[in-house]
Amino acid sequence: MSLQANGFLLLGALLTALAGVLHFACIFWGARGFQVLGAGEQLVAMAARRHWYPPVVACAIGCVLLLWALLTLSAAGLGPQLALAKWAVLLITLVYLGRALAFPWLKRVIIGNSERFWHLSSLLCLGLAVLHGVGLAQVWQAA
Repeated sequence: MSLQANGFLLLGALLTALAGVLHFACIFWGARGFQVLGAGEQLVAMAARRHWYPPVVACAIGCVLLLWALLTLSAAGLGPQLALAKWAVLLITLVYLGRALAFPWLKRVIIGNSERFWHLSSLLCLGLAVLHGVGLAQVWQAA
């Protein structure tokens, strides 16, 4: 499949990788980085005290997002061809969609994040779900 036909997956992979890199950047930016990206006051305060928890969480999320970007590129036919990449991207799409739709519930459970964080991150997750879903449909349709 040509690169043009995989534009949705390519864009989804690039945005997912960017999100992963931003999570790693928070580790180096410290409390201000967590604050700018919308983390809750408690997490920002922990980062300011150099507690172990914020960088570990940021690193874990960053690693997952970079793995998702690699799987998405593979499903798009770019980079290494990984076994079951298309099925993994289907699960990634469902996770993004679930995260986007579950924000009203998550907002009550995970207290402290700003309204801006919840709305912006949920909108981004919805957009990523659409990009991955449309791109994956194109890949499967061409197979």
